[in-house]
Amino acid sequence: MDRLQSLEVFIAVAEAESFAGGARAMGLSAPSATRGVNALEERLGARLFTRTTRRVRLTEVGQTYLEDARHILAQLQAADDAAVGAATNPVGQLRITCSNEFGRIYVTPILTDFLNMYPNVTSDVLMVDRVVNMIEEGFDVAVRIGSLPSSGLSAVRVGQVRRIICASPDYLTRIGVPQTPDDLAAHQIVSAGPVSPVADWRFGPDQQQIVRVKPRLRLSSVAAAIAVAKQGWGLTRVLSYQVGPDLMDGTLRTVLEGFEPAPLPIHLVHAEGRRAPAKVRAFIDMARERLRAMPVLN
Repeated sequence: MDRLQSLEVFIAVAEAESFAGGARAMGLSAPSATRGVNALEERLGARLFTRTTRRVRLTEVGQTYLEDARHILAQLQAADDAAVGAATNPVGQLRITCSNEFGRIYVTPILTDFLNMYPNVTSDVLMVDRVVNMIEEGFDVAVRIGSLPSSGLSAVRVGQVRRIICASPDYLTRIGVPQTPDDLAAHQIVSAGPVSPVADWRFGPDQQQIVRVKPRLRLSSVAAAIAVAKQGWGLTRVLSYQVGPDLMDGTLRTVLEGFEPAPLPIHLVHAEGRRAPAKVRAFIDMARERLRAMPVLN
């Protein structure tokens, strides 16, 4: 008989004031109940009951122990109920990591709708342009753009993005539309991302064609580079999702489409597979449906 069952037998015997009655309540034989209580007393080094031929009564130590045992079992039941609830109903904190722009444009609107639907969920979102170790840093869901390395994580593909070069229609009218990657040498380049005096832009499905460009303006902010391009100052290279609305309304136009590298997949990644808590499963389901329905991500 394990320790937990010994506690349950002890409580049953105390409530029935009888080993036989406690045994019946537990579905055990009277000798089994007696052995269980004897083992518990031996482990504690204290007598919990005084026994007579007619009745079993708690000692003073036994009365105190009964209160503690009931409290322990109640806490255990509460923990079990909470775990079952978290597995079946979205509750608790949902931690998500994603890149800055993808989080701002796509994740945040989905997440606020999700929180409105599930009032017992809170969320903590880390938007950062680096790959976060989900397990070490304690995240439930990550949005990954690009090929995934082999791992024990579960992934759901929700779309893809292109690496594009774009500019405003006004800029292209004034300066001209580049026909090949080599034509970029005659254009004003705005680089977006890590600041560097030069940038190697790769072209073609296998990215074997490399053109070294010299940006006239280098910005660490993708949003700032897009804003400059929309003003008609130059060409910039970004991911298609970052300028989706601008491409749809004609504020920006893409160039050199025939030289683009292969698209990058977008995945929702989580760690626990089918055993994931309800909050994770529910968010994945909502985000998958919403993201797959977006034309700019297909």
